[in-house]
Amino acid sequence: MAMSSKSLFTSSRTSISSSLKTISQIEMAKTNANCVPLIPDNHKWSTHDVYHKLVLSSTTPPPFKQLNHLTKPRTPNDHISMEHERKLKAFKRIFNIVGEDPIESLVIIDAVQRLGIDHHFQEEINTILQDLYYNEANISHGSGGPGGGYFSHLHEVSLRFRLLRQQGYYVSPEVFDCFKDNTGKFKENLGEDISGLMALYEASHLCLEGESVLQEAADYSAQLLHTCVTNLAHNQATMVEHTLSHPHHKSFSKFTGKKYLSHGFQDTNNGWINILKGLAKIDFDMAQSTYQKEIVQISKWWKKLGLAKEMSLARDQPLKWYIWSMACITDPSLSEERIDLTKSISFIYLIDDIFDLYGTQDELTLFTQVVNRWDYDASEQLPHYMKICFQALDGIINEISFKMYKKHGWNPVESLRKSWGRLCSAFLVEGKWFASGYVPASEEYLKNGIISSGVHVVCVQLFFLLGCQDIITKESVESIDNDPAIVSSTAQILRLWDDLGSAKDEDQDGHDGSYLEYYMKEHQGCSVKEAEEHVMSKISDAWKQLNKECMTPTPFSQSFIKATLNLARMVPLMYSYDNNQRLPSLEDNVKSILSIAL
Repeated sequence: MAMSSKSLFTSSRTSISSSLKTISQIEMAKTNANCVPLIPDNHKWSTHDVYHKLVLSSTTPPPFKQLNHLTKPRTPNDHISMEHERKLKAFKRIFNIVGEDPIESLVIIDAVQRLGIDHHFQEEINTILQDLYYNEANISHGSGGPGGGYFSHLHEVSLRFRLLRQQGYYVSPEVFDCFKDNTGKFKENLGEDISGLMALYEASHLCLEGESVLQEAADYSAQLLHTCVTNLAHNQATMVEHTLSHPHHKSFSKFTGKKYLSHGFQDTNNGWINILKGLAKIDFDMAQSTYQKEIVQISKWWKKLGLAKEMSLARDQPLKWYIWSMACITDPSLSEERIDLTKSISFIYLIDDIFDLYGTQDELTLFTQVVNRWDYDASEQLPHYMKICFQALDGIINEISFKMYKKHGWNPVESLRKSWGRLCSAFLVEGKWFASGYVPASEEYLKNGIISSGVHVVCVQLFFLLGCQDIITKESVESIDNDPAIVSSTAQILRLWDDLGSAKDEDQDGHDGSYLEYYMKEHQGCSVKEAEEHVMSKISDAWKQLNKECMTPTPFSQSFIKATLNLARMVPLMYSYDNNQRLPSLEDNVKSILSIAL
């Protein structure tokens, strides 16, 4: 429980440090000899090899499964699970202790979130931040809202601001006024506080529309950090560069956590760091093993489905489709949910290719009508490849709906069918535009492109997969069916990033149009650079809208909100193609998370 007075906070530091030291000494005294790494450090695969090697290796049982089953010996996985459980319990004790220290509690929450293991500590995080927010509100009553109390340094104020906003609590940007001079500009001496500037830059990405002070904070901190980076020690320079290129709020922690584990703790001496690092390493190995098994399941399903052979020109990228699901649903225990989501994502790509590469206008019109009416009889008139695609999609929807009905007592089949109908209708609009030579206005294109992005289909399924009985209500279902702002803003981010890309998706020659293209046709004389800056500005506005939705009362669960944010965070990695039509950043991250132990 957070303390409600400065004196209590001050007097608690000695006992907290002593307790942390005791726990740390106990943990350091225990050996990790029984921890068997799931993947050797030198076991490296290319992104394309990962998929095939996992499938091939799945037919060969690991050595410990060949032991005498009658004796049921303890396996390496048993040792890993036991060690993980022990370290998890130890760190939960630490959470209870540091909850008495408002500043250190924020540092520890930030650390577990950056490492991507915060799903283990949601109850502790919720309690600490809720107590902190309301206790601080009481302390600061009458002074413009929460923001005073224990926090006086730029790093502390910025970190508190960001963590509370990420949790859905609105904190006024006025908390940064004390760091401005008489002219309303940020004070020059802040340039000496590197950790404070990094925290301020991170906080600025939680900006809402109209919050000019946070835009000033972003520009000010970025400029100073870029200027000073060449004069810093190697480790600090690495962290500054990482902060500038991968601000936490807009990055996927499962991918950025490894670098933070390597460089983020070097300048701190907190007693809990070694325990946290040990926990994070084991958690990574366990999650990695889970992800590998899921990829094998997805690959077998995809091969058995047979659609890749039926439509040889369509994309055949099950690993890439799975990465979307892995990013959206981060809790390793939700394996079935990730697999089900991947199946649906594969059909978004598949149907997109049907509209871009295969169907005639008449066939596509009929296909869209069949999907909108979910008309089995009419599907018999479709070309063979369209008919088996519709039948396979129907099977997936029925399978997922049955699971959700058993789990939550709500049948989502109508919502799922409706989302696919809207997607096909949006694809058909784009196809008609191209076939007729019609050039839509950029905003007309974007309005339709938000739907054709497929984000709404993904989010509808996420809503039901991650729902619980007190969240899935008539109100919440009506909201998700009608493309709420939290979904449309995420879809706008994806659509604009996709259109901003310098290369088409791998091996694709379809004709989807582009916001950038239509904007330049509307604004004759506009340079490519100017158009790209306009698109980036619209992406920034969409992020501000998404931030607002995450801080507004909503019928959606926190797990759904986090999944939607992660969907937006993955977009730059999924659409930043190089000149060879590859995704080097994504490939590096996939290799790291799937095949190289920490």
